[in-house]
Amino acid sequence: MNQALALISYLVRDYDEAIAFFTDKLQFELIEDTPQENKRWVVVRPRGGSGASLLLAQASTPEQETTIGNQTGGRVFLFLHTDDFQRDYKHMQTHGVQFMEEPRHEAYGTVAVFMDLYGNKWDLVQPK
Repeated sequence: MNQALALISYLVRDYDEAIAFFTDKLQFELIEDTPQENKRWVVVRPRGGSGASLLLAQASTPEQETTIGNQTGGRVFLFLHTDDFQRDYKHMQTHGVQFMEEPRHEAYGTVAVFMDLYGNKWDLVQPK
């Protein structure tokens, strides 16, 4: 049996601000932006990526709104792998992405934690 994660639902306040963050600051590709009844089907993914994509889901209830930016209770939410840490780190810094630490070298590769536009924590990782 073959299985793979295709989409990860990612809560946002506003579709357009989230699209701008992912495409401008993280250099993701906008794969789909299709209007639906009372919502949009918006999918982004890392450039050249073959793994799961993010389904940007605008919060539609007060309960959902309270979890924007804290989808994992303060832990690192997603791990963005890169083939060139310095290139992506510099691009993200230049475009205002907030890093919570200086890059560090671990047994598994080079890593630094950053926050997305809502405060979710991510790891930028160049695996060894």
